[in-house]
Amino acid sequence: MTLSHDAAGSGPALVLLHSGVCDRRMWDPQWEALQAAGYRVVRADLRGFGETPAKTGDYDPVADVWELLDSLGIERAALVGASYGGKLALAAAARHPERVTALALLASGLPGRAPSAELRAWGAREDALLEADDLEGAVALNVETWLGPDATPGTRAAVADMQRHAFRIQLAAEAAAETAEPSVPAANEAEAAEQIPPTAPTFDLSGIAAPALAITGAHDFADYREIAVALADLLPNARHLDLDWAGHLPSLERPEEVTALLLDFLTGAGVAKEG
Repeated sequence: MTLSHDAAGSGPALVLLHSGVCDRRMWDPQWEALQAAGYRVVRADLRGFGETPAKTGDYDPVADVWELLDSLGIERAALVGASYGGKLALAAAARHPERVTALALLASGLPGRAPSAELRAWGAREDALLEADDLEGAVALNVETWLGPDATPGTRAAVADMQRHAFRIQLAAEAAAETAEPSVPAANEAEAAEQIPPTAPTFDLSGIAAPALAITGAHDFADYREIAVALADLLPNARHLDLDWAGHLPSLERPEEVTALLLDFLTGAGVAKEG
């Protein structure tokens, strides 16, 4: 399956991977600015999000990313991932470190890391709402949980729309599968934290030599800051930046500020100097 995607601009390739509560539209605030800065920008809907259907049966979400880039003729790229998308970016880089020029990780998950008791409890609240067929309650819970205090009403409405759409796709796929083993993308961030096991015979983050920036927010679950701190130690060329104003989705909460952070990081990483 080729993921639904957009690709535009020219220059070094930059791939945007969305959070598990959004789809590729979450990058609307960065889309044109990154192209204007001289990048060939690609953003995709992962399976069960946006315009990419969910799929029952086993599949490899990391392979989906590389297959998309292969189809676009992209050999090397910088990866920008938010939460679930950050975990995918890490897994993709671990599998093919030679193909990754830089990693920007916004409240990233970590492959193989189980969620905390606090995050599991949140997931149980969401599951209870969905089991009670309270879709709007589950949407509202996600919006309240994952957006920080600086998110505008328009941003909250946009995230609600993306999450609602993802729930409908994923729940419909689960219903169609009936008693088959569920293998659609996780419907919430707590489940997504367990979605991607180590995807190679050895899963060694230390092989990722590309410059990496792990961004977290003070208004987020502690899990994501702990992951970022660990990444700064695990990756040989990584640093952690904690934003005192941010929640889980800083690129939507203060888009211009985060766009500037990304561009500064990419320039410092030397990505803009590549042809």
